[in-house]
Amino acid sequence: MGDMTRLVDAHLHLWDPAARHHDWLEEHPALRRRFGPEDVDAGPYELAGAIFVQADCRESEALDEVHWVQDVARPLVRGIVAYAPVHRGVAAEPHLAALAEEPLVVGVRRLLQGEPIEAIVEPQLAEGLRLLPERGLTFDICVTYEQLPAVATLVAACPETSFVLDHLGKPPVAAGSLDPWRAHLARVATFPNVACKLSGLATEATVGWTADDVRPYLEHALEVFGPQRSMIGSDWPVLTLAGTMERWFSAVLEVVDRLPADDKDDVLCGTAAAVYGIER
Repeated sequence: MGDMTRLVDAHLHLWDPAARHHDWLEEHPALRRRFGPEDVDAGPYELAGAIFVQADCRESEALDEVHWVQDVARPLVRGIVAYAPVHRGVAAEPHLAALAEEPLVVGVRRLLQGEPIEAIVEPQLAEGLRLLPERGLTFDICVTYEQLPAVATLVAACPETSFVLDHLGKPPVAAGSLDPWRAHLARVATFPNVACKLSGLATEATVGWTADDVRPYLEHALEVFGPQRSMIGSDWPVLTLAGTMERWFSAVLEVVDRLPADDKDDVLCGTAAAVYGIER
């Protein structure tokens, strides 16, 4: 079925270290080069579009990152999740106003992975996130599974904000452990304003991972979020540390192919289009 499958990649990165500083790339020499739209290779899968997610350059370069993607990545990139300093509360408003002027910006992200629990439940962060609905912007949550209980507290404080959980909260795939991640994810899924991305698990798995290794995590996510709040994503080119787009998409499709046609279409295209407000 792969050669017939059309999808929207809900989590794609692009970067050029010669133009902007991505300090985290120092830990990953294989990624320390330009990755542009011309490098994207989905194999037999047809990309109907992609959501670009900010690649954690320095804050002073964040708007430049948006402009660069808008210049080089159309028509592949249909929407941009840009950096925004939402942790500063209402002080983030000028940055959000600038982003709202950019034609492809549909959401924002400020990395929470690695932050202490206190920073996630800090009232000022919720204050900043409550500014997003009036701008028509979503918030991508990038955390590890240990942080998911704090995420539930944060989401509860922002009932009008649309959230997207990146990489299913990065469960411990390499250890083959489902708990306590399984319960944590189910708790987050009880909030109707949260969707999730079926992405990022390959780099959490062991070298030589198989579809069997990631299947239980994908199945649980689909069970608790449902197809209408689940979307496929590659996390490319971070994914290249652990495999190819084709390999990852094939692993997800092994699970998604069992769904009714309309549900499968939601996971592959419809959910991303609805959540991020892009045309299908």
